[in-house]
Amino acid sequence: MELQYKHNKKIVPHAKELRKNMTKEERHLWYDYLRSYPVKVLRQKIIGNYIVDFCCSSAKLVIELDGSQHYDEEMEKDQKRTEFLEKYGLEIIRIPNNELNRNFNGVCEYIDMKIQSRLK
Repeated sequence: MELQYKHNKKIVPHAKELRKNMTKEERHLWYDYLRSYPVKVLRQKIIGNYIVDFCCSSAKLVIELDGSQHYDEEMEKDQKRTEFLEKYGLEIIRIPNNELNRNFNGVCEYIDMKIQSRLK
């Protein structure tokens, strides 16, 4: 059964814009792995007032790709966002962009392992 998350309808246009203008790393992960993954994964999914990069509802897993700004000025915002999402029973995994670029296959294996372990 797919989870239904309440979301802020006012940010739907922003989510659509983010889908159209994904970062280079988001495009790479989406088109080269997640789009054809055997378990449904959505991109730029709205949950509450937040837009997550990728969400696998059946595994209750959120995948966030983080640029360097997430390790400086965004850390406090990210913590609040994580706490909100965890209230839905979601696990949030954060993957640095440089790790995705350096070790794409390893990142895909890690995501697969996380999804499979959460489906059990």
